[in-house]
Amino acid sequence: MSEEILINVTPRETRVGVVENGMLQEVHVERASKRGYVGNVYKGRVQRVMPGMQAVFVDIGLERAAFLHASDILRPPLPASADGSEVPTNGNGHVPSISELVHEGQEIVVQVVKDPIGTKGARLSTHLSIPSRYLVLLPHAKTLGISARIEEEAERQRLKDVLNALIGENPLGYIVRTNAEGQTAESLAFDVTYLGKVWRVVQENIAKAKVGERVYEELSLPLRSLRDMLNDDIEKVRVDSRETFEKVVKFVHKFMPHLDDRIEHYSGERPIFDLYGVEDEIQRALKKEVPLKSGGYLIVDQTEAMTTIDVNTGGYVGTRNLEETVYRTNLEAAQAAARQLRLRNLGGIIIIDFIDMTDEEHRRQVLRMLEKGLLRDHAKTTVYPMSALGLVEMTRKRTTESLERQLCEPCPACGGRGTVKTAETVTYEIFREITRAVRQFNTEKLLVMASPKVVGRILEEESSAVAELEEFISKSIRFQAEEHYSQEQFDVVLL
Repeated sequence: MSEEILINVTPRETRVGVVENGMLQEVHVERASKRGYVGNVYKGRVQRVMPGMQAVFVDIGLERAAFLHASDILRPPLPASADGSEVPTNGNGHVPSISELVHEGQEIVVQVVKDPIGTKGARLSTHLSIPSRYLVLLPHAKTLGISARIEEEAERQRLKDVLNALIGENPLGYIVRTNAEGQTAESLAFDVTYLGKVWRVVQENIAKAKVGERVYEELSLPLRSLRDMLNDDIEKVRVDSRETFEKVVKFVHKFMPHLDDRIEHYSGERPIFDLYGVEDEIQRALKKEVPLKSGGYLIVDQTEAMTTIDVNTGGYVGTRNLEETVYRTNLEAAQAAARQLRLRNLGGIIIIDFIDMTDEEHRRQVLRMLEKGLLRDHAKTTVYPMSALGLVEMTRKRTTESLERQLCEPCPACGGRGTVKTAETVTYEIFREITRAVRQFNTEKLLVMASPKVVGRILEEESSAVAELEEFISKSIRFQAEEHYSQEQFDVVLL
């Protein structure tokens, strides 16, 4: 499989696209005015303790207070009992309440694990973690974990042995990332040294920082993307900015010298995202409808609570029978849905409504196709069995806003509803408002200002109704079309 990473840089915005076999699979956007906070570490102060929610709000210097749940608070190690097992701190098997863990006004070092999304503040944790190329440092946990995606037992053991030899009596914990598979002891040693230096700097920053100050900043989008995604499978990384290209080369040379030759500066006349058709793909990813090659289509609906994906056969009639047609459409839809989740960066609860299938084997194959499509997804996903109604429930870890929420805002005409009242509905609202106005106020004439479509409809199709209304209220009514009015907007003015 041919895979490339494209980095497009403009003065106030950086975008990274991941292209597999000529098709855009992921796109990440970072704007200077809205840099994400995930991974940043801050010195904060507890603002409000909420025992009913087992959580606190913490001031970390952002616009909104951030949220910290009791389960995300580091607790001191439990004392050991006579038989060596741990016993609860208060001796009655009770998990400490939030009031026992923190108090109002307390200074606390926290890391952002989820960006502010919608009206919610950032989500925090005191379990700090600092990632490098092959490892994640856990400064407060003396533990050594291996990524579950490294499946071969011999390789897991080798990595464990290498790390144990490197860290010795080091009191810090580590997680070995998927990228570490097959890496040499020297590469891992480099990361251990690097993370040790970073942690020392963070500790120094914590000691002198004031409340609301950042003590550790996550890498910028281009470097973060390469740290997490650049591996032997990536054929090329193309960067269209000379300055960013030099930073990337320096970073790759320091951490992944064997991949130096994969980095290229793109200096073509045509914008890099245009060359690969990425701009068109981004525009398509903002639409609800996703066409399938067979003639079927998906409808992707993102709501506050969840995202739903509806599968339709559309113009696909198949060649054999209905069950076969439905099966083929669902197979293609499963593949397309997995891609759309990555491309649109959809997270949280996701429900996919496949077309009903009676054959049990067909249902299994469609589910398998969905799981296979999600294998290359960097975000953690969990897929549940298909229900009797053909619904598949799944979750995808969300740490940042979806592509649509990053690039779009609610429509000012409909307020995000996705529909506007018809000209007919607005017409009758205007008639009711006129009746209400003449009952309340004494006036001889009325002026109605509304959108051209609504005024046109009133003067053409409702002219007899206007005449009846004028007779009923004994007043004259004049209508004026306002180009800048939305379809639902109108004003009734007393003259």
